This record gives sequence, structure tokens and C-alpha cells, in this order.
Amino acid sequence: MKFVPNALRATAAAAFCTLVVACSLFKERNKEAPPPPPPPPAPVEAPPTETQRFELAPDQDVVGVVQLTTTTKEDTLTDIARRFNIGYEEILRANPKVDPWLPGADKQIVVPTEFILPNAPHQGVVVNIAAMRIFYFPAHKKGEPQVVITHPIGIGKVGWKTPEGVTKIVRRQKDPTWRVPVSVRKEHKENGEILDPVIGPGPDNPLGRYAFYLDWPSYLIHGTNKPAGVGLRSSHGCIRLYPEDIAELFEMVPIGTPVRVVNQPFVFGWKDGQLYMQAFDVLEDDPRDWKKAQKKLLNKSLAATLQKQLKSHNEQVSWNLVSDLSHTPRGVPVPISQADGSLEQVLAAAPKVQNRIPEGSTWDGTTDLPMDEGTFRQVISDMQPPDPGAAAPGSSGTKGDPALTRPAGNGKRDPALDKPAGEEGGPGAQDGSK
Repeated sequence: MKFVPNALRATAAAAFCTLVVACSLFKERNKEAPPPPPPPPAPVEAPPTETQRFELAPDQDVVGVVQLTTTTKEDTLTDIARRFNIGYEEILRANPKVDPWLPGADKQIVVPTEFILPNAPHQGVVVNIAAMRIFYFPAHKKGEPQVVITHPIGIGKVGWKTPEGVTKIVRRQKDPTWRVPVSVRKEHKENGEILDPVIGPGPDNPLGRYAFYLDWPSYLIHGTNKPAGVGLRSSHGCIRLYPEDIAELFEMVPIGTPVRVVNQPFVFGWKDGQLYMQAFDVLEDDPRDWKKAQKKLLNKSLAATLQKQLKSHNEQVSWNLVSDLSHTPRGVPVPISQADGSLEQVLAAAPKVQNRIPEGSTWDGTTDLPMDEGTFRQVISDMQPPDPGAAAPGSSGTKGDPALTRPAGNGKRDPALDKPAGEEGGPGAQDGSK
């Protein structure tokens, strides 16, 4: 037997151990690290809900839903307003801290497309000038749900107030001719602009393509050749709509339809067992003293049926919340009979939707675009309030509206909606002329 020296055995053992360790390290280096976990899926935004046509259940007061959407780099607030069929003041009121012309990309925008119906009969055309919104209730057929169609409007600027009361549609005209009232021509002449006495159909006609004539002489519901004026106090008293909205109503609303014009800056309605309030800005020329007699006037704004329902539900109004909402109106319905109700709670529950035209929209998404700040400022510069110190920005009127005078005693008042002129809580006199 041949013996191996101890030194040689030790050397061999060391070499073997080194080889084992080296192989082990080699395997560790070649072992692939586990892949990182996949990123969480991006939140899926829902399609936007319809903002114009709603079916009504019996005694339903609130329609639509507040929505949240996100801006693209190119968006302005006027783009989003047109997309979702809301007016300029509506979108600004709901987003007071957002730059309307440079909101920036990925900015969350409140879209105020939930509406409390005015305190008025649900029939014919109802206009709430404080909300700058029109509501049309088509004739209700037996066995079918009642429907309401709503659109934003432009109304009379300070000094040319849109009248309140009850009238009706007496005529309608496609491609109307505008016979410029002497008072309007005089106003424009004083501002260095000469208007032709008659303006026929075409792009220069401020009536747009469609017009409804009312039983109040010189007052119309019509389209416009300047859509930027919708959602503003932009007319000489007439009610103007986006071109696509008036086109829809023109095909639906028959001659003889009643028209009720109300001025309700605070409207109330029931939803999910809670009383909601929707607050708008009080118009500058509203004769009611909302500051000194706010609670009294708000109590009058609550319909008797709503007050009975409050008692039957054993609910009470949170007047502190009502005060907050009325002093900083956002145009978003908020529950006021709920102990912890708040605007923040409503917005936190609002669905996040895609920034695109909702189904059922009357707009094609391209007409009248782009609406840039320069174009808008030109519209604003055309507005001529009678007293520069009397009107806030955005509260005067654009040139070219067909109103001539306010109705002199020929507008029948609806006792269910208004009190006689001069009474607290009622509208001011409507028999002035310009």
C-alpha cells in the first residue's frame, strides 16, 4: 500500500473546498433575481353620464349627478363646459381656485351636472335666471315616465334684466331676421359702432339659426352666433342657448307652450331621504335683501310641501351649513338635513369620469372650437353695462340681442311662483323700459 504524505492530503482537501466554494458562488451569481411586482393597475374612469335629458320618478326633485374629470394639457374650462353642456359661470363657480384658461394637465375639475329642479310646475318651459338654466318638461304621456331636458343659458345683463313671470311661445322661426331695436342701435352708436337696422340670416345674426318668439314683445328664446355668451349675463334681456341646444328644442317645443321665468338663487329638493340645497350667486340687481333677511327669505324659498316632509321625517335644517353654502355658492347640491353633510363629502363621493362628450349630447365636439382666451375676451369687451361700477366682471351683456323693452304689464304673473312686485321675497317691477 502506498501512503500519501499528510501535506499532500491537506493540499488536496483545500483545493477541493476551494472548488466547492467557487462553484457555489458561480451559481449564486448566475441565479436570476425575482422580477419586480407589476405596478398597480391605473384607475379606470367611467364614461360620463348624460347631462341633458333625465327621466323623472314621481315627486323627484333632483336629477343628474356631480362628476369629476381630469384636464388634458390643451383643455380650458370653457372647453370642458361646452363638452358637458354647462355654462361659463357654472364651471367657474364649481372650480373657484382653477385658472379658467390655464388649468394645466391632470387637474381635477368638478363638473356640476346635478340639478335641483326649480320650485315651479313641471310643465312646459321653466327658466331659473339665477341658475342661468332652462328646463323643458315635454307633455307627459300616460304610461311613460315624465322627462325633463335642461341646458345652460345666457340672460339679460344688468340694466336689461330678463323679466320674470309667465308667458308663452307664440311663434318660432328658422333662420330669423333681426330688426334691430332703436334703443340697441343707439347704445351701440354711443360705443362707436353702427349697426344696420336689419340683419338677415347668416353668421353675423346674433339670433343664430333658431328663435322662439314670446307673448312678451321683443323677448325671445334663441340661439347665438357667440356661444361664449352662454352662461353669462350677456344679452339685452333675451334668453340665449348654445346653437346645438336651441336646434334640439326647436324641433320639440310646440307653439303655445307656457314659459315660466323665476329667480331662485337657492333651490331645494329631496334625494335619498335627505333635503338638498343648491346655491347660486344672487344676481346683482335682485331687489331682495338676502344679507339682512337671509333665513326668512330662505324659509320662503322652501316649498310648503318640502317643509311638511321635513316634519314628517323628523328632520331639521342645518342653518349653519345653509349659511355657508349661501355665502360661498358652488352650484353643487349638498344635503342640509344631514348632521355631517358637507360639500367635501359630496365631492368625495362623486364619480371620476372620462373627459369626453357624454352620450346623448347635442354637441358634435368640434363646432365653434377653439374657444381661446382672446375670443372670449372679445365677447366680454362687447358687454356694455349701463354703470361700470354696478356690474361685476362677466355680468354685463354682449352686443346684438333683439330685446327692445321690458313687458309693460303684459306679462301675467303666476301667484304660485312669485309675490307681487315690491313685496319682500317677490321680484322687482318689470314695467321699466330702455
